[in-house]
Amino acid sequence: MPTWYVIATADQLVPPEAQRFMAQRAGSHITGIRASHAVALTQPVAVAEQIAAAATSARAPGRA
Repeated sequence: MPTWYVIATADQLVPPEAQRFMAQRAGSHITGIRASHAVALTQPVAVAEQIAAAATSARAPGRA
């Protein structure tokens, strides 16, 4: 099953290197966004764009 991961590159709680390791281990599509640990709060448009891209690419053929 495809997965997506947004790395908060300025995160001081979970190091970006650890985030990248976890994302790669899961086989995720990885996107880095310059943001703190609260990436969804500080960069909501960028996160929403990634969610929309994931939803569009994961849509099965013939489904709306």
